[in-house]
Amino acid sequence: MKKHHGKVLAQNRKASHDYIIEDTIEAGIVLKGTEIKSIRKGSVSLQDAFCRDFKGEMFVYNMHIAPYEEGNRFNHDPLRQRKLLLHKAQIDRLIGYLHNPGHALIPLRLYIKNGVCKVLIGYAKGKKKYDKRHDLKQKQMKRDIDRALKERNQ
Repeated sequence: MKKHHGKVLAQNRKASHDYIIEDTIEAGIVLKGTEIKSIRKGSVSLQDAFCRDFKGEMFVYNMHIAPYEEGNRFNHDPLRQRKLLLHKAQIDRLIGYLHNPGHALIPLRLYIKNGVCKVLIGYAKGKKKYDKRHDLKQKQMKRDIDRALKERNQ
Protein backbone atom coordinates (compact mmCIF):
# COMPACT_ATOMS: atom_id res chain seq x y z
CA MET A 1 0.00 0.00 0.00
CA LYS A 2 1.53 3.29 -1.09
CA LYS A 3 1.80 6.07 1.44
CA HIS A 4 1.16 9.69 0.60
CA HIS A 5 3.51 12.46 1.62
CA GLY A 6 1.56 15.67 1.44
CA LYS A 7 -1.19 17.83 2.83
CA VAL A 8 -4.50 15.93 2.74
CA LEU A 9 -7.21 18.26 1.42
CA ALA A 10 -10.12 15.80 1.17
CA GLN A 11 -10.77 12.29 2.41
CA ASN A 12 -13.53 9.79 1.67
CA ARG A 13 -14.26 8.46 5.16
CA LYS A 14 -17.35 6.51 4.11
CA ALA A 15 -15.30 4.38 1.70
CA SER A 16 -13.80 2.25 4.48
CA HIS A 17 -17.30 1.69 5.88
CA ASP A 18 -18.88 0.66 2.56
CA TYR A 19 -15.93 -1.13 0.91
CA ILE A 20 -13.04 -3.45 1.66
CA ILE A 21 -9.99 -1.62 0.30
CA GLU A 22 -7.69 -4.24 -1.22
CA ASP A 23 -4.94 -2.05 -2.67
CA THR A 24 -4.25 1.58 -3.54
CA ILE A 25 -2.59 3.50 -6.35
CA GLU A 26 -1.56 7.15 -6.63
CA ALA A 27 -2.65 9.11 -9.70
CA GLY A 28 -2.36 12.65 -10.95
CA ILE A 29 -5.47 14.54 -12.01
CA VAL A 30 -6.13 17.06 -14.80
CA LEU A 31 -7.55 20.28 -13.34
CA LYS A 32 -8.43 23.75 -14.56
CA GLY A 33 -7.06 26.93 -12.96
CA THR A 34 -10.03 27.73 -10.75
CA GLU A 35 -10.36 24.09 -9.70
CA ILE A 36 -6.90 23.90 -8.14
CA LYS A 37 -7.51 27.21 -6.37
CA SER A 38 -10.73 25.85 -4.92
CA ILE A 39 -9.03 22.57 -3.92
CA ARG A 40 -6.22 24.41 -2.13
CA LYS A 41 -8.95 26.24 -0.20
CA GLY A 42 -10.45 22.87 0.84
CA SER A 43 -13.74 23.15 -1.08
CA VAL A 44 -13.81 19.60 -2.40
CA SER A 45 -15.86 16.48 -1.63
CA LEU A 46 -15.12 12.86 -2.56
CA GLN A 47 -18.31 11.51 -0.99
CA ASP A 48 -19.96 9.88 -4.04
CA ALA A 49 -16.95 9.84 -6.35
CA PHE A 50 -15.94 6.80 -8.39
CA CYS A 51 -13.55 5.99 -11.25
CA ARG A 52 -14.40 4.47 -14.60
CA ASP A 53 -12.65 3.91 -17.93
CA PHE A 54 -13.70 5.64 -21.14
CA LYS A 55 -11.96 4.85 -24.44
CA GLY A 56 -8.81 3.55 -22.76
CA GLU A 57 -8.47 6.42 -20.27
CA MET A 58 -9.47 6.63 -16.60
CA PHE A 59 -11.79 9.35 -15.35
CA VAL A 60 -13.14 10.26 -11.92
CA TYR A 61 -16.86 11.05 -11.76
CA ASN A 62 -19.01 12.86 -9.15
CA MET A 63 -16.06 14.53 -7.42
CA HIS A 64 -17.50 17.86 -6.31
CA ILE A 65 -15.16 20.85 -6.45
CA ALA A 66 -17.00 24.02 -5.44
CA PRO A 67 -16.74 26.98 -7.81
CA TYR A 68 -13.98 29.40 -6.86
CA GLU A 69 -15.56 32.45 -5.21
CA GLU A 70 -13.10 34.96 -6.68
CA GLY A 71 -13.42 33.39 -10.12
CA ASN A 72 -15.25 35.03 -13.01
CA ARG A 73 -17.41 33.69 -15.83
CA PHE A 74 -14.68 31.15 -16.68
CA ASN A 75 -15.35 29.18 -13.50
CA HIS A 76 -15.53 25.40 -13.82
CA ASP A 77 -18.46 22.97 -13.64
CA PRO A 78 -18.44 21.51 -10.08
CA LEU A 79 -19.26 17.89 -11.09
CA ARG A 80 -17.46 17.53 -14.40
CA GLN A 81 -15.53 14.34 -15.13
CA ARG A 82 -11.79 14.70 -14.57
CA LYS A 83 -9.09 12.69 -16.30
CA LEU A 84 -6.62 10.71 -14.20
CA LEU A 85 -2.96 10.68 -15.17
CA LEU A 86 -1.73 7.08 -15.15
CA HIS A 87 0.66 4.92 -17.16
CA LYS A 88 -0.85 2.66 -19.83
CA ALA A 89 0.05 -0.51 -17.87
CA GLN A 90 -1.66 0.89 -14.77
CA ILE A 91 -4.79 1.75 -16.78
CA ASP A 92 -4.90 -1.76 -18.27
CA ARG A 93 -4.58 -3.31 -14.80
CA LEU A 94 -7.38 -1.07 -13.46
CA ILE A 95 -9.67 -1.88 -16.40
CA GLY A 96 -9.07 -5.60 -15.79
CA TYR A 97 -9.88 -5.11 -12.13
CA LEU A 98 -13.15 -3.32 -12.93
CA HIS A 99 -14.42 -6.34 -14.89
CA ASN A 100 -14.67 -8.37 -11.67
CA PRO A 101 -18.23 -8.25 -10.31
CA GLY A 102 -18.65 -6.35 -7.06
CA HIS A 103 -15.41 -4.38 -7.45
CA ALA A 104 -14.98 -0.63 -7.88
CA LEU A 105 -12.33 2.07 -7.98
CA ILE A 106 -12.93 4.66 -5.28
CA PRO A 107 -10.98 7.90 -4.70
CA LEU A 108 -9.86 7.77 -1.07
CA ARG A 109 -7.81 10.94 -0.60
CA LEU A 110 -6.99 14.13 -2.46
CA TYR A 111 -3.72 15.80 -1.49
CA ILE A 112 -0.93 18.08 -2.65
CA LYS A 113 2.46 16.41 -3.12
CA ASN A 114 5.44 18.51 -4.23
CA GLY A 115 3.07 21.23 -5.46
CA VAL A 116 1.02 18.81 -7.58
CA CYS A 117 -2.50 17.58 -6.82
CA LYS A 118 -2.71 13.78 -6.43
CA VAL A 119 -5.55 11.31 -5.85
CA LEU A 120 -5.17 8.07 -3.89
CA ILE A 121 -7.42 5.50 -5.59
CA GLY A 122 -8.43 2.29 -3.85
CA TYR A 123 -9.31 -1.05 -5.42
CA ALA A 124 -12.44 -1.81 -3.46
CA LYS A 125 -14.87 -4.65 -3.02
CA GLY A 126 -18.34 -3.84 -1.73
CA LYS A 127 -19.17 -4.97 1.81
CA LYS A 128 -22.32 -6.87 2.63
CA LYS A 129 -24.62 -5.72 5.42
CA TYR A 130 -23.35 -8.38 7.82
CA ASP A 131 -19.74 -7.29 7.16
CA LYS A 132 -20.64 -3.74 8.15
CA ARG A 133 -22.35 -4.96 11.33
CA HIS A 134 -19.34 -7.11 12.20
CA ASP A 135 -16.97 -4.15 11.75
CA LEU A 136 -19.14 -1.94 13.96
CA LYS A 137 -19.22 -4.68 16.61
CA GLN A 138 -15.42 -5.03 16.51
CA LYS A 139 -14.98 -1.27 16.78
CA GLN A 140 -17.32 -1.09 19.79
CA MET A 141 -15.53 -4.00 21.53
CA LYS A 142 -12.16 -2.30 21.01
CA ARG A 143 -13.56 0.95 22.41
CA ASP A 144 -14.90 -0.88 25.49
CA ILE A 145 -11.57 -2.63 26.10
CA ASP A 146 -9.65 0.63 25.79
CA ARG A 147 -12.06 2.34 28.18
CA ALA A 148 -11.73 -0.50 30.74
CA LEU A 149 -7.92 -0.43 30.55
CA LYS A 150 -7.87 3.33 30.96
CA GLU A 151 -10.10 3.16 34.06
CA ARG A 152 -7.97 0.34 35.51
CA ASN A 153 -4.72 2.30 35.05
CA GLN A 154 -6.05 5.41 36.81
